[in-house]
Amino acid sequence: MTVPAGFDELIHPPTRLGLMALLAATEWAEFSFLKESMELTDSALSKQVSTLSEAGYAEIRKEGAGRRRHTLVSLTPQGRKAFDGHVEALRQLVNRAPSVSAAGAGPRETR
Repeated sequence: MTVPAGFDELIHPPTRLGLMALLAATEWAEFSFLKESMELTDSALSKQVSTLSEAGYAEIRKEGAGRRRHTLVSLTPQGRKAFDGHVEALRQLVNRAPSVSAAGAGPRETR
């Protein structure tokens, strides 16, 4: 089976895919919100955000000073395009899969 156009190996791991999905739903997200939502440690989230940033998929902005300093993360236009393309590629893969009845297997009996 060939991989559809738009499938992105960088986005595909579950943690990055979840992070991209959260970022796609908002203009900017606070690091603390992402950390809590993804149930990641600071260092694990930082690594994932850095990977996306290095690929040009995310932008990192720091605001405030001292204890009031906040880190914000946003998808870049390139990141949004990559995420949309990856989601479409996943849809294509799912739609290619035969349905259970088309594959000749009927529903399982339960006892």
